[in-house]
Amino acid sequence: MTLLVPYDGSDLSTTALDRAEEFADYRDEPIVALTVVPDDEGFALERGWIDAGEDYDHETICDRFERAVAEHAPHAEFRCERPSESDSMTATVIDDITRTIREVAYDVDASIVFIGSENAGRVSTPISSVGSPISKDPEYDVHIVRHAD
Repeated sequence: MTLLVPYDGSDLSTTALDRAEEFADYRDEPIVALTVVPDDEGFALERGWIDAGEDYDHETICDRFERAVAEHAPHAEFRCERPSESDSMTATVIDDITRTIREVAYDVDASIVFIGSENAGRVSTPISSVGSPISKDPEYDVHIVRHAD
């Protein structure tokens, strides 16, 4: 079993990573920190992953996140994924990210998914949150971080 932390660089996802570190010691389970980077320059710009005028490069973004994860959870495995193509014509970027998180949770046999994102802590089912769809999956427990440390 594994502790999975979707990591987007926000204060809440960093707190989720820190909390997973605490649980890892208690449960003797490995941590996988997952960053999902869609092929969407606007999405990356909106979230502050790149600066205006900066070239959008998937590998550079992944490298930045990997370094940030290593600072907070040096023993965590880091994965950076691109969302798989959706068959749905109405799927949003958030839908694609959510689907990728669920696929990785299954792949790593997650026992707990630690969610901490800007929207997951505000309300339980905002349109732009991965929190609600991830928490509905009965395959794993979910720890939602609502307050950054």
